[in-house]
Amino acid sequence: MQFRFDDLIKIPDEPAVRMLARKNSKLQAQHGLPGSAMLPEMLQALMDQQAPFDMMHMLAVALPPREAVWWACLAARDLVGHDNPQPPPPLAAAERWVFKPDARNREAVRQAMELADVDDDTVLCAMAAAYADGTMGEGDLARAEAPPNAVPAAVLGMNMKSVSALADTDETHMETLIARALDIARGGNGRLDSAPLADSKGEM
Repeated sequence: MQFRFDDLIKIPDEPAVRMLARKNSKLQAQHGLPGSAMLPEMLQALMDQQAPFDMMHMLAVALPPREAVWWACLAARDLVGHDNPQPPPPLAAAERWVFKPDARNREAVRQAMELADVDDDTVLCAMAAAYADGTMGEGDLARAEAPPNAVPAAVLGMNMKSVSALADTDETHMETLIARALDIARGGNGRLDSAPLADSKGEM
């Protein structure tokens, strides 16, 4: 029998509080768990406390950068349409980077981020992709470290934009976002089907 938080194969094998500390992040809920508690135990405790925001925050911290960016892209698609062939440039660039996370696509993400309209929320996807390797960019920018919480903050922010956009029409949307992240953490594509998210630099 598979429990909800089993088989999160994409998540690093380290205690949840260590993940949070490494990303300079802190949960709101007082979970009361020992420092050795792993992610499934942490997520269960947060679910028991009815703390879905903290669950999303924890997942944004725990997912590897590429998988986290894809989770943010799915949330951005909630705003612009999952079948939209012409998404905003920051989202389009972030999606290309997820499919092929090379230097060229990363530079395109950074440029899309810098040129984005001030009211384009999908810039958060581009921001997460741009800082995914822990630096500020390519070339000389690679010498400067990105803020440790840059990726999870952008990813969580994009998901919360999705929550806000659908709050009046879907009271369970936050649960859907969590389910997406868990699917991605198991190697799925986050669309809640069985298709895998390719390892390394392959295609979806």
